[in-house]
Amino acid sequence: MIDTFQLLATSFSKLAWGPWLLVVLLGGGLFFLVFSRFAPFRHLPHAVSLLRGRYDSPDDPGQLSHFQALSSALAGTVGMGNIAGVALAIAIAGPGAIFWMWVTAVLGIATKFFTCTLAVMYRGEDSSGQLQGGPMYVITQGLGHKWRFLAYFFATVGLIGALPALQANQLVQLLRDVVFIGNGWLDASGDHFAFNVTVGLCITVTTAAVIFGGISRIANVASRLVPFMGVVYLGTASLAILLNLGELPGVITLIFRDAFTGEAVGGGAVMAVIVYGVQRGAYSNEAGIGTEALAHGAAKTTEPVREGLVAMLGPIIDTLLICSATAFVILLSGVWAHGNAGNGVTLTVAAFERLLGVPGMIVVIVCAVCFAATTIFTYSFYGAQCASFLFGANRKQHYRWIYLAFIVVASVITLEAAIGIIDGAFALMAIPTMLSAVLLAPNVKAAASIYFARLKGG
Repeated sequence: MIDTFQLLATSFSKLAWGPWLLVVLLGGGLFFLVFSRFAPFRHLPHAVSLLRGRYDSPDDPGQLSHFQALSSALAGTVGMGNIAGVALAIAIAGPGAIFWMWVTAVLGIATKFFTCTLAVMYRGEDSSGQLQGGPMYVITQGLGHKWRFLAYFFATVGLIGALPALQANQLVQLLRDVVFIGNGWLDASGDHFAFNVTVGLCITVTTAAVIFGGISRIANVASRLVPFMGVVYLGTASLAILLNLGELPGVITLIFRDAFTGEAVGGGAVMAVIVYGVQRGAYSNEAGIGTEALAHGAAKTTEPVREGLVAMLGPIIDTLLICSATAFVILLSGVWAHGNAGNGVTLTVAAFERLLGVPGMIVVIVCAVCFAATTIFTYSFYGAQCASFLFGANRKQHYRWIYLAFIVVASVITLEAAIGIIDGAFALMAIPTMLSAVLLAPNVKAAASIYFARLKGG
């Protein structure tokens, strides 16, 4: 049964991803960038001021502060996508995939500005009367009844895309391969099914203690863990890079050269490098996928543009900073080229150990565990929001139980199957998210013009 499930997951991903999706994500991001006349980039300092709470008001509608909303969104993006996803990109598609991850991040800044501004601009009430945001409400409130089918499509696919497939799978792999097998506590050649299930159950219990408290409890956990662990991880990676600074220009040259040749791993298959780089970039920062709008749509604000500005900081933090740091450490270490250092998170751990020894390995293990946990917490909120839209707010708890059960499933399936589930769902989620954002882009531009003019006038 598990083999059949894994085959369906990988087939699903291959069918959903293709050159057409590059046009949707990259083309859409380029459209937003040009259409906005680079306005998001020109107001980065103001975005940071918003994040610091300078304009927060406790009386504004919504559930989270700007900082909590960004922390919750980052909890969904700063996770295994930044640690395991980068390693997968390099191992499967070569160093050139990192360049295309950077491209998705730069374009994703503009994309997030539009999608998350819309998430607040077109909020709607769920069946319990609580104000909510996300692509479902953007479509129904902004585009009208005739587009409602797209909202249901997004929410249906979102139930799958929000499942903690990669996070739980890689967290189990990390604890099994690096901690238990690495210390001789588990036989490397044995059957690990029982171990995987046991760890999966432990993760499930921990997750249950957090997610049944709703978005407020998730945000409280995320706003404490994510910034601190992000600084620790970036600091450790920066130390590794500084100690090998002389080799960094060669690594950057390799990334740019391989991005257009695909020679390092892909054997000249440039399209494979581009597609996989965009896949991992999309999973890393979620720009245009729609999940980011679910978190930012819960922000306490009466100014949609403000939340769009805060949201656009996400790709800068998770992809341009954290993913780049991971990529540089892996490439500087050289372990990626040997083929015997494992895949996913195991490869990243091996790279940190090669450059910084056991202390580096310990730091990345602790960070990976925290990142994976906060991502699992946040994804439960995304899925519950989709379930609420489809079946009513009183059905959220039912989805959470299914979500918890899937953690155990993700613990025993292969990494390829875990990646296939998320990649396939993310590809389909991008369709209604990007289409609605493009159609409503003039509304965002008009609101931004008014807001920036008022800002300029003091």
